[in-house]
Amino acid sequence: MKLRFWLALFCVVLTAPAVADSQSPEVQLAKSLLALKEGRMDLALNGVDSLLKTNPNFKLAQLVKADLLMARAKPISAFGAGAANAPRDRVEDLRAEAQARLQRYQDQSFALATPRYLWRLDPQQSHALVVDASRSTLYVYENVNGEPRYVTDFYVTIGKLGAEKTSEGDKRTPIGVYFVKDSLPQSKLTDFYGNGAFPLSYPNEWDRKHGRDGHGIWLHGTPRDTYSRPPFASNGCVVLANEDLDRLGKMLQIGRTPIVIASQMEWATEKDGAERDELMSAIEQWRNDWSSGNSDSYLSHYAQSFSSEGMDYSSWAKHKRQVNAGKAWIKVNISGLSAFPYPGNPNMVVVNFEQDYTSSNLANRMKKRQYWIKQGTRWQIIYEGSA
Repeated sequence: MKLRFWLALFCVVLTAPAVADSQSPEVQLAKSLLALKEGRMDLALNGVDSLLKTNPNFKLAQLVKADLLMARAKPISAFGAGAANAPRDRVEDLRAEAQARLQRYQDQSFALATPRYLWRLDPQQSHALVVDASRSTLYVYENVNGEPRYVTDFYVTIGKLGAEKTSEGDKRTPIGVYFVKDSLPQSKLTDFYGNGAFPLSYPNEWDRKHGRDGHGIWLHGTPRDTYSRPPFASNGCVVLANEDLDRLGKMLQIGRTPIVIASQMEWATEKDGAERDELMSAIEQWRNDWSSGNSDSYLSHYAQSFSSEGMDYSSWAKHKRQVNAGKAWIKVNISGLSAFPYPGNPNMVVVNFEQDYTSSNLANRMKKRQYWIKQGTRWQIIYEGSA
């Protein structure tokens, strides 16, 4: 096999798993590499040729084709040998993309698992997104009666220096729970962003509490002369191929679709179900205690480390006691509740809901966001504000 050593560079075992989208460019490429492993050079080359007819700017496929053509004439021992004049750093980028794509193709077990980051979805949220930065993958889940059901996944590019953004210009992608907050059409953007962009709500409340700054973290596409980019190549944004962005865009709801970005995906266990139920009970008890007018019971749901829009726990407690003292009665109802465990913070959950508050002298309705943390055996609120 003239490319045996070349294939060994990827450190993967190529087999043919069942995948939902058998005609995707990624799957077509993987099938060509599988044919190559089996010694069917013509089939491999035909597959890459077919792929390039529909995606002529797929640079990884171009490089694989160059290696296949060279291998017809002589053995080659390095990935990218068919493009001897190409810059080595560019070849290494394409090798990293090949490894990421082959790994994604190989492991399809996620289609049967549930991410732990989606405990509960608002009935009006049609879909939720989870990015696994370590696997260059964006997973899409459909909301089925508040529970996530896997729909599809896409190869993505993240920041040049990886994840865990902390400051402006650090070329990292943030880790956290965010929401799609706008849609920018291609007509309002330069070609760099491809077919469009969807700005995300970075920095969120937790980012600001910890001094993380920066802006302009978007989901966006690629320039028209580039099918895809290496796994680590953006300035912090999450980047998809244009055709993938177009498909994804049809599922997004501005101001509503959550996107959880994690360093590494974690899958739900039985423990998550039990802890979710405990949190739902704590939220209901918080609502009941507020409605009761008993300030001590109500304030017991707030952690000593609580903060909200310039107030710490002491100032919050003083303010709430004064407000409650002026009420003859209080009624609080909540609806449209969603709950998302926070990546990197296993005991913290972001909760969103619509709050309907009425009292003897005030009535209002608002969208609210809380951050709940489990301390010991108890769930308490460490942040609360408007969503």
